[in-house]
Amino acid sequence: MSIVTDTSARQSSPMAAETATQPDNWLDAPDLALAHAALLPEPGERVAVVGCGTSLYVARAYAALRESLGQGETDAMPGGDPLLGRDYDRVIGISRSGTTTEVLRALEGVKDRAKVTVITGDMSTPIVELGDVIDMSAYDEQAVVQTRIATTTLALFRAHLGQDLTAAVADARAVLALTDDELTSTHLAEARAADQITFVGMGWTFGLAEEAALKLKESTQSWTESYYMTEYRHGPISIAAPGRVVWALGPLVPDFARDLEVTGAHLISSDRDAMADIVMVHRLCLLRAADRGLDAGAPRNLTRSIILDS
Repeated sequence: MSIVTDTSARQSSPMAAETATQPDNWLDAPDLALAHAALLPEPGERVAVVGCGTSLYVARAYAALRESLGQGETDAMPGGDPLLGRDYDRVIGISRSGTTTEVLRALEGVKDRAKVTVITGDMSTPIVELGDVIDMSAYDEQAVVQTRIATTTLALFRAHLGQDLTAAVADARAVLALTDDELTSTHLAEARAADQITFVGMGWTFGLAEEAALKLKESTQSWTESYYMTEYRHGPISIAAPGRVVWALGPLVPDFARDLEVTGAHLISSDRDAMADIVMVHRLCLLRAADRGLDAGAPRNLTRSIILDS
């Protein structure tokens, strides 16, 4: 795989532009959380969060974070999961397009027995009829690949849980301030050329590890995987080798770096906020896609919304 040095097309692409707005978007999260406080879970409510693809991974990150903070039982699941038959106080459906078939069907099935909140980027779609709406259209994207609407939705959840996003914003701005050459030489030299990349996390960052793997797979047709950090050594470490990368989101578990070192794989780990690491993954998507002659924001076989036949 050759390294592309002409970045003009990449920098002018919708995905590049949308990646770059993220820290500014996250600054809106506290006001969004305050404005929609009545539509977001109260402490102690039993909650389900439903989404597909990126929205599912945002849901998983939020669910783990909410439970870790003692705010109440929180399940995250894809549409169609039979667990949605459980009793919940509130169900949150996330769909950027507002037309994702599995999410719409899931919300139809619960709207008469639980409070329903929907989060969408398109207020003209069927999902707005299924619950109380949090309008995220200001953060919607032209690219098929989701970037800012997903991270800003997670920022909204984090702000509602009382988390200060100051460090996340500063870390993301630092990532975006790097030129492509600086980014490659200081952080992503191995990842840009790697033949395989695995993302690992723990707690709420595992959902982000799943999202990172999906982003790189969609955008660059790369071989990516994702695991809990503690599970990586129970089998998946067998694919670790020179020329491959393991990217940890969040703090390392004990002895993880030691155990990976003997494989020859390269470890990426930092003390950045994990959402800022996702911005770095977005930048890697743009770099690797350009190297492969691909449009990072327009993956093959995918459209903006997955609408299924009845």
